[in-house]
Parts: sequence; structure tokens; C-alpha cells
Amino acid sequence: MDKVYISQLHVETIIGVYDFEKESKQSLYFDIEMLTDISAAAQSDDINFALDYAKVSERVIEHATAKPVELLETLLEQLAAIILAEFNTQQVTIKVSKPAAVPAAKTVGVEITRVKS
Repeated sequence: MDKVYISQLHVETIIGVYDFEKESKQSLYFDIEMLTDISAAAQSDDINFALDYAKVSERVIEHATAKPVELLETLLEQLAAIILAEFNTQQVTIKVSKPAAVPAAKTVGVEITRVKS
């Protein structure tokens, strides 16, 4: 199985449990790895046979900014379900970093791996 990835996709969105977090956008950074078979795309040199990382990126940004949630865990579960349902991948690993969440840390975050059932 081959891997298509997106590294450090930056999204500005409202997310958080605390009232002050719900008042202004915060930076999130996504690392996404998707397992797929790239052979048809490689042989045809046709984007229509590829797992299009630009479209995945657009979809992640669209969803992450559409409706605020409180937890990173909630957002990642939603994004994993969307990617598995809408794109040609059998497995997705998504890591999100929230650099402003803990002042004493460079960043904090959550990482999940989900498999298409």
C-alpha cells in the first residue's frame, strides 16, 4: 500500500472548551497520511486516478471552519469519517497540533488512525 500525505496544513478556526477560545480563531496544524494504491495514477499520469491531496486539503479546511466544535477529538473523528467516505483511501492517520493551547508547551494535539470498514 502506498501513502499520500499532507504535512502541516494550517487552518484558522474557532475551537475549544473555554469561553475565551470561542471568541477568536486559533491556529491548528494537520498532518494527514492516507493509504492507497497509486499504480493506476502512476501508469496513466492522470489526476482522476490519484488521491488528490489538494482536494483533501480543501475539504479539511472547509469542514474545520464550517461549524465550531469544542474538542480536537471530535474534529478528528469527523475528518477521518469524511476522508474515508469521500476519497480513495483505505486508512487515514490524522494528527492535529494546537500550538497556543498550553503556554509552557510548543504544541499539544491528538493523533488518530481509522480504517475503512
